Amino acid sequence: MAVVQFMVSLDLSVVNVGLPQIRTSLGFSEVGLTWVIHAYALTFGGLLLLGGKIADLFGRKRLVLIGLTLFGIGSLLGGFATEPGHLVAARAGQGIGAAALAPAALALLTSTFPSGPERVKAFGVWSAVNAAGAAFGVLIGGLLTEYAGWEWVMFVNVPMVVVALVLAWRGIAADGPSVERGRPDVLGAVLATAGMGLFVFGIVRTDQHPWTSSTTLTTLAAAVVLLVAFLFVEKTTSRDPLIRLGLFRNRSVAGANVFVLLLGGAMASAFYFVSLYLQRVLGSSPARSGVEFLPLAFGVVFGSVLAIKLGGRLAPRMVLVIGGALTGIGFAWFSLFTANGSFATDVLGPSIVASIGIGLCLAPMASLGTTGVAAHEAGAASGLLNSSRQIGAALGLAALGTAANARTGDSGTMEALTDGYALGMLIGAVVVVGGVLLALAVLPRTGPDAEGAEQH
Repeated sequence: MAVVQFMVSLDLSVVNVGLPQIRTSLGFSEVGLTWVIHAYALTFGGLLLLGGKIADLFGRKRLVLIGLTLFGIGSLLGGFATEPGHLVAARAGQGIGAAALAPAALALLTSTFPSGPERVKAFGVWSAVNAAGAAFGVLIGGLLTEYAGWEWVMFVNVPMVVVALVLAWRGIAADGPSVERGRPDVLGAVLATAGMGLFVFGIVRTDQHPWTSSTTLTTLAAAVVLLVAFLFVEKTTSRDPLIRLGLFRNRSVAGANVFVLLLGGAMASAFYFVSLYLQRVLGSSPARSGVEFLPLAFGVVFGSVLAIKLGGRLAPRMVLVIGGALTGIGFAWFSLFTANGSFATDVLGPSIVASIGIGLCLAPMASLGTTGVAAHEAGAASGLLNSSRQIGAALGLAALGTAANARTGDSGTMEALTDGYALGMLIGAVVVVGGVLLALAVLPRTGPDAEGAEQH
């Protein structure tokens, strides 16, 4: 499961460094470029609930293998893209594969380590490998973009998928359904994905249509209708709902999902802004940008290891709060970007602080999001947590990217670009602090030992 997560995490970061070259090569617009990320995040996030439910119904090993295959096909097609629409479609295909893969993998981890110190260690290892994927992703992405072309940030996934398929086939014990087989709620998945996609589409188009325009208001209203319809379907469907709404009465599940939604939005935006600041303002090459991203990525690894140490002494809630506070401080520090700055003065310090905070958040976030959940709903809860993170990333990048673009305006100067990126980072810091306050209010006050007991 760690190897699978490494691959999914690497793919998220390996594309970021190649964005400027992708924009030039395929002719993306400034705002349209964000859809290289949105297409993946929205299909991934929107279909994760369905993926988690199918994993519970048909077996988690089977879905891991199917997800890996779809992910590999999407990666291969993306490398051959010749225009923006082709790449966006391929990224959507990758998202579908990841939506099948991720909840099944996390559910297997949850069921294998249900409680106690081993659960803390398992989730710590999982989150550290998750961060290691990001670390190697930015480095590999930079090297491949500069010396082989942006296409290889897509092609690089293909051999990894082959290796992961072999490891998963041999390393995961065969399993059957964890619940009585029923009919998955496909309509709910379609409504959720369509609603979120339309919502983000409405936000990113505010550079052309103001927030108060009839076009924007109509688009957002239609998105809300689709999302309300999704909730109605989940409550009334005769099929197996994607997510049992009563699951949100579990304070641990509810609090973890709200926190990951907000943190996911701020994180995706931060990585996007830092990547563009390094290359477009400081003039770093893609390869150098990959190296300059390493302190941030390895800080997440360090924070994940530190979370294992603290997990035996502090309640997961407190580890999460400490990590969130550090992340907010780091993002606020990033907002001091200057147009004539340097990596050492403007990027290195906040990278270290923010990344350690993110690392501290990952393991307790994943553990809390599946605490107190019955075994037959582990896949659904895992899908919900991953869905919140990916949808948060899509919405956060849409909103903060639009705000940054509005601040930058049409001047295109280094000062204007820097002002836009700085504003986006400041808003991200506020979003993370809001998540910390909500976590304090919602998450249960449980210690490390009580966490496992709650599951029974």
